[in-house]
Parts: sequence; C-alpha cells; structure tokens
Amino acid sequence: MTSTISPTRDRIAFPVTGMTCAACQGRVQRTLEQTPGVLDAAVNLMTGTATVTYDPATISPDALVGTVRDTGYGAELPVASRTAAEEQVAHDIAQEGEYQELRRKAVFTLGAALVSMILSMPLMTGHRHGAAADPFMQLVMRHVSPPLEAAAPWLYALSREVLVGALFALTLGVLLWSGRHFYTRAWAAFRHHSADMNTLIAVGTGAATLYSLVATFAPGWMLSHGIAPDVYYEAVIFIIGLILAGNALEARAKRQTSSAIRGLIALQPDTARVLRDGAELELPVSEVARGDIVVVRPGERVPVDGEIVFGSSAVDESMLTGESMPVAKHAGDRAIGGTVNRTGAFRVRATALGAESTLARIVTLMREAQGSRAPIQHLADRISAVFVPVVISIAIATFVLWYLLAADAPVGRGLAAAVAVLIIACPCAMGLAVPTAVMVATGRGAALGVLIKGGEALQRAGSLDTVVLDKTGTVTEGRPAVTDIVPARGIDPDRLLADAASLERASEHPLAEAILRAARERGLPLADPTGFEAVVGRGVRAMAGERALFAGNAAFMRDWGLDPASLADDEARLGSQGKTPVYVAANGALLGLIAIADPVRPSSRDAIARLRQLGLDVVLLTGDNRRTAEAVARALGIEHVTADVLPDGKVEEVRRLQQEGRAVAMVGDGVNDAPALAQADLGISVGGGSDIAVDAGDVTLVRPDLHGAARAIELSRRTMRTMRQNLFWAFAYNVIGIPVAAGILYPSFGILLSPILASAAMALSSVSVVTNSLRLRRARIA
Repeated sequence: MTSTISPTRDRIAFPVTGMTCAACQGRVQRTLEQTPGVLDAAVNLMTGTATVTYDPATISPDALVGTVRDTGYGAELPVASRTAAEEQVAHDIAQEGEYQELRRKAVFTLGAALVSMILSMPLMTGHRHGAAADPFMQLVMRHVSPPLEAAAPWLYALSREVLVGALFALTLGVLLWSGRHFYTRAWAAFRHHSADMNTLIAVGTGAATLYSLVATFAPGWMLSHGIAPDVYYEAVIFIIGLILAGNALEARAKRQTSSAIRGLIALQPDTARVLRDGAELELPVSEVARGDIVVVRPGERVPVDGEIVFGSSAVDESMLTGESMPVAKHAGDRAIGGTVNRTGAFRVRATALGAESTLARIVTLMREAQGSRAPIQHLADRISAVFVPVVISIAIATFVLWYLLAADAPVGRGLAAAVAVLIIACPCAMGLAVPTAVMVATGRGAALGVLIKGGEALQRAGSLDTVVLDKTGTVTEGRPAVTDIVPARGIDPDRLLADAASLERASEHPLAEAILRAARERGLPLADPTGFEAVVGRGVRAMAGERALFAGNAAFMRDWGLDPASLADDEARLGSQGKTPVYVAANGALLGLIAIADPVRPSSRDAIARLRQLGLDVVLLTGDNRRTAEAVARALGIEHVTADVLPDGKVEEVRRLQQEGRAVAMVGDGVNDAPALAQADLGISVGGGSDIAVDAGDVTLVRPDLHGAARAIELSRRTMRTMRQNLFWAFAYNVIGIPVAAGILYPSFGILLSPILASAAMALSSVSVVTNSLRLRRARIA
C-alpha cells in the first residue's frame, strides 16, 4: 500500500517474510534506516510488515524491497489494486497457512520425539558401565537360548547399533523436514554477517547432533580420549518439536490479535439492491456506482456509505461507534456502510465507495496503526542487536568452564549445558512484547469507537496530564438551538416561536436557522415575509401579511419605540448562562424572548468528570466570548478557561502549557483546531468534524462523545502497563534462564537444566507474552 504524503515524501507498506525474533526485525529495521533516501522506517515483527517513508527522487519502492531481500528476508511489493481489507484477508490466509504448517510439523516431531524416547531407553546406560551391567544386555540374555549365549554380546552390540541407527534416521528426517527452516534461515543470516534466534537453535541442535554422530560412528575414538559416547538424538528431536509447538501456539495467538480487523471486514455486505431504470437489481457491492440509489430493508446491513433520500429508520452503529443505542435516521442524514438497519426501510444515494468508504478507511487506519512502532520498542531493539552474539559467547564460556571444572563426563556435561544456554535464550519474546500489545489495543480501541493511529500515539496518550478541550462542536453540539422560550404575559409560546420563525425565513444568520428548525420540529405554520430588512448588530424586521414583525436585541426594540424592561431580568438570567436572548415583537407589542445557544452535549459533563478521575487537568479553550465560555465551563465543572482566542492563539496556549512541563492532549473538531491538534503532544479529533482535523489528530473518536477521549487515555495507560510487563518478563526470563541453563545452581543445589526443558521454557516465553497482550481484549474500559 503506497500513499503520497508530499511531493518529496511517499510512504509504502510491504510484507517481509522470514522474521522470527527481535534480532531479525532489528536487522531489517537498521538496514532500512541506513538506506539513502529513507526518511523513516517501522518494521513490525507481529504483522510481518515494513512501513517506510522515503524520498521518491532518491529511491524507488523496488529498490526498498530489494534492500530488504539483500538482508536475507523475503519481501515483495503490495498488489496496487488491493484495498486494505483485501490485504488483510490475504494476510489472514497466509497466517492460517503458517499456523497449519507449524502444527503439522509440531505434531509429527513430538510424535517422533516419543518414539525416540522409547528407542533411547535401552541406551540409557552407556558403554562406560560395561555390557554385563547394562539392563538391555540382561534383557537380551533372558530371551536367547543356551546355545546362543555365546553370541549374546554380539547380539547386544548389533541391537544397540540398530537402535542408534534408527534414532539417527529419525533425527535426520526431523532435521530435513520439520526443522529445515531453522538451518536455512540461520545460514542466510550467517551469509549476511548476522545472527538471530534461528542461529541459536541451529547451533545448539547442530552441536548436539554432531556430537551424537561422532558417538554413533566413532565410539572407540571417543572412549580412547576419555569422552563418553552418549547420543543426544532424542534431545534434538524434543527440542525442535517443543519449539515448533511453541511457534504454532504463537501463530495461533497472533491471529487472535487481528480479530478486530477481521470483525470490521465482515461487516461489509457482499451485495446491494440498486435501483436502475426503474428496476431493483441485486448487484455485488463492487459494482455499485457513485450516485446509485440503494434500497435497504429492515434487518439488513447498509451496503455503502451515502445520504438517505427516502424513508426513515433506527440504525445500529454500535459496531463502528461503540454506541449501544440505535440512531434515528431520516431523509438527509448520513448512512454508514456496514451498520444495521433495525426498523424501517429507506433508500440511500451512494456517495463513498471502495477505499473511500468509512469502513475501508477505518480498516486502513487500523492496519497502519498495527504496523507502527511504539518508542518503548527501541529498548528491545538495542538489546536484540547484541543479544545473539552475547548468548553464543556465554554458551562457549559455559562449555569451557564445564570442561575445565567437571569431575565426571566434562565434555558431555559441558555440551548439554551449552546447548541449554543456546536454546533457552529467547529474543522472540522481546520482539513480540510491544507490537502484540499495540495490535490488541488498537483493535480494542476500534471496538470502543476510538481509532488510534499507532504505537507512538498509544505511548504518548499514556503519559498525559492535561487535556485541552475546544468548546464548539466538541463539548457542545456545534449547532445553535433554541433552548428557552419566554413569552410576555398573555402570549402563547407557539405563537411567539411561529412569528419569529416567519420573520427569520428570509435571514441567513445562524441564529435564524435555529429558530426555523425549532418551529419546524413543532410543526408550526409559517408565513412568508415581505420587505425584509436587517440592521447589522441590532436585528431584523419584515411584514407577514398585515403584521409588522421585529426580532433583535434590546437596543433594536428601543429603536422602534418598544420597552423591553418587563423582560430585562429574563434577559440577564439567560445571558449569564451563555445564551443569546432574542426579543420578538409584532405590531408595536412585545411578544417575548427566545434564547439560543450551542447546547452542551449530554455526555460531556460525565466524560469530563471521568477525565478528572484519571488525574487529568481539564482546560476549556475557545474563540467564543468569555461570558459564554465561563457559562459552559460552570455547567461542566471546568475550572480553567481561555476564551477569545484565534486559531494561532490556541496553538500558543497549547505551547505555553507544554513549556510548563505538561504533557498536553488537544481535543477538537474543526479546521481552526487543526494547528493546535498538531502542536499538542496528542491530538484527538472528534468524529463528524472536518477531514483536516481528523488528519491532524493522533486519535479519532468515531462519534462526537468525549467519553471516547477518556477511553483512549485509559486504554493507553493499560496498554503501556502491559508493554512494560511484557518487556520485564521477556528480559527477566533471559536474565534468570540463561544462568540457570549454564549451571549456576549446580554447585549449591545440584540442579541442572536439560536442553529439553530449556526448549519448553523458550517456547512458552513467547506464548506468555502474546497471551498477556490478549488480556487487553477483555479489559473493562468505562
């Protein structure tokens, strides 16, 4: 998937195959970062992708892919015609294929390991005990007739050779089929002067296999040099089998981290009912054209984004917005593809199709987010860069120490300890610690109606201490509405509203729109005004039949000889609440007051209280006048207010807070908020706002509800906690496991870790990291 950021900056995301651990990912990452023309690179072990921002004048996408291939890993350009959803489906198919192959290999190898264990039992007592003391020899003697007793030693030796030969053949089969990829990848890394997890496995099992081969074909030479000719075939098979089992479990767990994206893709219907030439046709969604009229029946999913042109219904948007209650939809409202029509039937004019649809954009955003990197990952990268060479050095030192210090079988014990060190070391867990948490968290966020644009945004959201809220459209509805109707004595409220609306029909003022909408909602009959006249800063007047109508402020009323004193107290009360009072008069008589305001969203107060519970300082920032801003702040319980600021003033205010040492989130919805969103440590754009604000934000709230901001911050904090847990256990596992495998406990407690147990521990370490991240899917976010 390629996108143009600017004339000199492009971004491309492409798959990288063959990465198995943090060392692999780190090598590809470093190679890309050092490539001329690459401005930024994010290589993700979890998703198996590289996302590269580059200068197209310096390097081409083909060259980028070639650079990755030169490191020994597979890479290919994405299919240009594929949408993000199609890319995800292809990725899921590949992941499922990988899991099935690993499972087949693991089952076969563990079965072979059980067979090898049975075959090895007669060989448990080595040549050093002598044939007479060998239980297997005693077994042979019991089952031969007296005339053949003289041949028993020969039969004993032959039987042992047959058993060893069978073990060798079984091991060879496992190495050539089940474990072949460990050795080919280790060789590829070696050719590129590098090392990774495959190197550790290949060196460890390879050393054990070579030792066993010498013991099989030259036992006399080993005995003559004081080396026990023991074989480790069953250990090699068990090690590869357990590692494959762990890899299979890991692959299965990885698939679960993408469940949120798969759930979103499944929302898209395959077909749509389209009206063409007066006939209703059922067509594949891919054949729907912009402007087509699509019929949606009760119980069906809306197939495309569009505008409702006929009918009404209640639509369940919970799968996209997290809102559990169905949303009432009428002609003129927007319908989103993938949502469920609950009750009535309606028709939609298709406006956004394919990659431009809301669902496709969310899938694209989530794929980009899950392929991104959190800054905390750099710690694992730095360690993984030297991890494998250090482990190999420790393994060599372990063998040397055992060889020099062990009183009994120093070569065998040294080899077993060195192999255990190589096998137990696990850079996989370090490579999975952060990206697994990012993947699960972004998926969980999408289910909550919060779209997080990547690991960096997650990490920054987890460290916030201040949230700055824009007023209009963020904490308020963003659309003026009639909030109060105060009639004069003896005046019917509906009559007051109808006269005001009749007068305002000819006006283009935003307050006029609010009055007209209120009258239409009540179904009031309206007259057609004539002789309309507007006086700037005062009010409007017109004739409605034989009646002279006036609407405006108190000064406008006095201009026409009307005394507003009887309603002055109501005007002051409404004004103190941040509302705009409008006097209405007819034929020289005062009819009353209509108050208009941008109403606070019903959810804003509880959401702001939740932000405070999270320990955040809340600031209201608006270009509106101070009186209105303070009225809204009082209603919401906000103590800090900055009013009368222009867009550049919003940026300065955010910058001032940052200079005080605060980590600031800016929440806004409009074009004028975009600069402040970009300046803030975390920009949170409110759904339904401008595309510019959405692009500038690091987090997008699918629906205009500030609870989403609180959820994003809480989810980020939990995710950071999970990342730290994963990294701690990944590091602690290696810090504890490697010394134990080397034999540090043997002098004091006589405890030695066998290579088989080391391989089991190594396999489980990666699975435990993925499983810990998956807990975020069940996290309770208020």
